[in-house]
Amino acid sequence: MADGFAVQGKDGPLEFTAEVEAATAGIWDKVKHHVTPMEWRVQAPLIAEINRLKREKNAAILAHNYMTPDIFHGVGDFVGDSLALAREAAKSDATIIVQAGVHFMAETSKVLSPDKKILIPDLKAGCSLASSITGADVALIKQRYPGVPVVTYVNTTADVKAQTDICCTSANAVQVVEWAAKEWGTDKVILIPDEFLARNVARQTDVKIIAWAGHCEVHKRFTASDIADMRAAWPGAEVLAHPECPAEILEAADFAGSTAAMNDYVAARKPAQVVLITECSMASNVQAESPATQFIGPCNMCPHMKRITLQNIHDALVFEQFEVTVDPEIADRARLAVQRMIDLPPPVVPARYDLVKARHHVDVELI
Repeated sequence: MADGFAVQGKDGPLEFTAEVEAATAGIWDKVKHHVTPMEWRVQAPLIAEINRLKREKNAAILAHNYMTPDIFHGVGDFVGDSLALAREAAKSDATIIVQAGVHFMAETSKVLSPDKKILIPDLKAGCSLASSITGADVALIKQRYPGVPVVTYVNTTADVKAQTDICCTSANAVQVVEWAAKEWGTDKVILIPDEFLARNVARQTDVKIIAWAGHCEVHKRFTASDIADMRAAWPGAEVLAHPECPAEILEAADFAGSTAAMNDYVAARKPAQVVLITECSMASNVQAESPATQFIGPCNMCPHMKRITLQNIHDALVFEQFEVTVDPEIADRARLAVQRMIDLPPPVVPARYDLVKARHHVDVELI
């Protein structure tokens, strides 16, 4: 395919040469079902240059599951969900970390790696869920419910984490809620900010849940009719949903769990056809590792994640621009909440949000 096609780098054109083609051949094999040959002529030189810059600058790139395949498979040194990426950043010997994700993820990486330079390629890469609540909001919630432990989803800003007692992920939310209730000697727990995650957790436990009306705009848009349409068109497809979706979605799905749990489900069961009810780039990335499985829409794309591109990752490395910092006092308090969760023994099995077989149907107290 080498034909001299070029894109612009810092010091001149980046050409699609035979050397670039050879260096990126393995990546092309993974992404060729989602990237056209014409696109690859632009992407491959950037991928090769980004990987060279990483070696030169002792940098590592954290690529979230919702990154496009060219980023996820092309330049990601560590891939996965937000907390897993932050933990890998802390263990890495790299001195520069580029967060291919959204701003709250870069903050979490800084909290766990205070001595590293954390860069984000686009400062406007935000998150509807993270922006739904502030640290000041949490302080007021704590005044309203004195003595009730606050469990905060990791998909939040550092100032929110700093006001919390312990963090959770979608994989361990039930475990953390039950631990907090026992530790604080109470029958109720505040679980913020995702309302749907809180409602789905409430149906797996006897602990009373106080929730906040925050939502992920991607998962909120899915409806039960989407799943009905999928089943009508592809009756043999297995439907997997993320617990940030409304309960009606989980009730209609075959399986619900975190992004890691969905990935593991596909790898273990190898379904012939599967529908992932989450951000659509994840299906593209999982398919590269499970080529025998056919991945079917629908596709809801996160506009914030899609602000991250190969070009601005390249520019972040070249100019070491858009550094993310966190006030040390806030970082110390946020780190305590994250570390408290990390120190818990992992659940024997990551939470499966089986709402058809849920322990009970119970409402939450919505703040």
